[in-house]
Amino acid sequence: MTADSPLNRWEQRTEVPLALASLAYLAGYAVHVLATGLPGVWRDLCLAVTLAAWALFAVDYAVRWRLSGQGPRFVRRHWLDTLVVLLPLLRPLRIVRLYEAVLRRHGEPRLSLHARVIVYAGVSTVLLGFAGALAVYAQERGAPGTEMPTFGDAVWWACSTLSTVGYGDVTPVTPLGRFIAVGLMACGLALLGAVTGSFSSWLIQVFASEGERTGQGERTGEQKDKHGAERGAEAADGTGPPGN
Repeated sequence: MTADSPLNRWEQRTEVPLALASLAYLAGYAVHVLATGLPGVWRDLCLAVTLAAWALFAVDYAVRWRLSGQGPRFVRRHWLDTLVVLLPLLRPLRIVRLYEAVLRRHGEPRLSLHARVIVYAGVSTVLLGFAGALAVYAQERGAPGTEMPTFGDAVWWACSTLSTVGYGDVTPVTPLGRFIAVGLMACGLALLGAVTGSFSSWLIQVFASEGERTGQGERTGEQKDKHGAERGAEAADGTGPPGN
């Protein structure tokens, strides 16, 4: 895909609007799940915003599929985009890409690659944790024998699951809630691996730079000592330059 291809132009033009739609989707879904005391008309409005944002995601996927010219291969090569269309609660992760879209318009990023990976992983963890807590709370709050009667319990469960700690004091009891738990576990492992790998790579880079600077300093000192010794030998033999 070239920089001026129709698909690339479409993605550049829709990056910010789709990120805002992702925020609207998450906000609408959160209000619909948490604000149970709202009048019916407001709950219906939140549901309409959520469905409209989902429709935008589907349209974007269809347009990118059409512009790619890849046919059925597009689904296989962009399996994550396909999964996001089917599970739109993952769509708010597109908000993370909004930073890159802004940077492309205003120049080079201010953070290093390793710092950006850590920041992106942190933001992704917060968004995934909030979305996962909403989704599992919507399934668990009215279930018989539920261990998540409040949204705070769902948030605690999401934090312990994403961090791969898994205390086990709060667990989902519904089949769909457990399915969400499996997804959060996988995401937590991936994000933890990304942060750990980036931090390790940064440490290796720092130590390598320190080693190079130390080696250069030692070589410079050796060259100075060698030059001083040569001048001392010349002075002793009377072949050195005359003094002033």
